[in-house]
Amino acid sequence: MEALFASLGQVKEVVTLVDFYQYIKGVEYLICVAFFAGFPAFYRYIHGSKAK
Repeated sequence: MEALFASLGQVKEVVTLVDFYQYIKGVEYLICVAFFAGFPAFYRYIHGSKAK
């Protein structure tokens, strides 16, 4: 688990197409997790302010 956090935020040098695909896939997963965590909070914020 520590290796995962150590590699976050680092720009990796890719040599092959497979390396590039794996790097992009990892970034995509992080974007998806951020969206799934952030969208419900944003939805509640938008619709909660109209009800008050």
